[in-house]
Amino acid sequence: MIRDNGRVRTDAEDPGLPPSRDWVEEAIRRIEADANRSADTHLHVFPLPPEWGVDLYLKDESVHPTGSLKHRLARSLFLYGLCNGRITEASTIVDASSGSTAVSEAYFARLLGLPFVAVMPSTTSPEKIALIEAQGGRPHLVDDPRTIVAEAQRLAAEGDGFFLDQFTFAERAMDWRGNNNIAESIFSQMALERHPVPAWIVIGAGTGGTSATIGRYVRYARHSTRICVVVAEDSVFYAAWTGDSSAFSGLPSRIEGIGRQRMEPSFLPEVVDRMIRVPDAASIATMRLVTERTGRSVGGSTGTNVWGSLQLLAGMVARGERGSVVTLICDGGDRYAGTYYDDGWVAAQGLDLAPFGRALEAFLEDGVLPDVP
Repeated sequence: MIRDNGRVRTDAEDPGLPPSRDWVEEAIRRIEADANRSADTHLHVFPLPPEWGVDLYLKDESVHPTGSLKHRLARSLFLYGLCNGRITEASTIVDASSGSTAVSEAYFARLLGLPFVAVMPSTTSPEKIALIEAQGGRPHLVDDPRTIVAEAQRLAAEGDGFFLDQFTFAERAMDWRGNNNIAESIFSQMALERHPVPAWIVIGAGTGGTSATIGRYVRYARHSTRICVVVAEDSVFYAAWTGDSSAFSGLPSRIEGIGRQRMEPSFLPEVVDRMIRVPDAASIATMRLVTERTGRSVGGSTGTNVWGSLQLLAGMVARGERGSVVTLICDGGDRYAGTYYDDGWVAAQGLDLAPFGRALEAFLEDGVLPDVP
């Protein structure tokens, strides 16, 4: 006999697997096949004078099928929901997002033939909204970004949907011990470099899932690598990390994806060795520098990552240390043509990029990153 949702059925009624189990197996096959086709992402060298003895690497997550680091997270969340019996062929998928995760979730929902609703701040870039719609998702915009999780919960409950809840389940859905996760990939790709074990890996914090995955992995693999989390100026994470509540402005973040307004359950501060708060103007200036120096158009959170990485490298140069730093290209710059790459938008935000641009040029000249008042 087969027990199906609490009802016992005889073998005569259903001699095979329950239909829902067949559907789940096919759904998992499709997701795993997609991962197999996608292969791995590239690790690029950022140009620095070799005589400094320090190297910077950018792992390019923008080459995923949905164009961002969040492709890994969305894949893991869907597998987690499927293997826990929470996603079925009748599910409407709902999640709260600042945009990039929703693009990836819409992709996987369409892959499985499921409807998807993305609850996002109304300030989400039009480019991201268009990408979600192109994948068949339905954006649901709210004016107060602090309410996106509660609104997603409400929509899922009222519509008999399934709330993916990336901010809670990111750290447990992602396999931190290996299985070609992002951490294992980084160390494999670094194996033949002159400093193969990075002194630092620098990561932005949105859900906290990536810092949790990499932080756990370096301890599990017994690497000496330290984890630095970089956050936008209006993120609550820095205030919580330092214990200084006055460091949190309460304002919505201009840097999409990493400026959280609440401490998320997936963020594990115990695996973080250092945190750097990066001014928004520094993030955008650095984003533009990366695009100029590498020819790769990148987004604002990549600028945050690289500014924090350059701070660490400047300290290493000053102390005469040798070693490597690895950070991430989170997504491409095409999603921000009307914001971070638009001088009019930058000016309207009251941001002055020039002092940070001069500081970046000074670093590239002599390895010193001046303080910007």
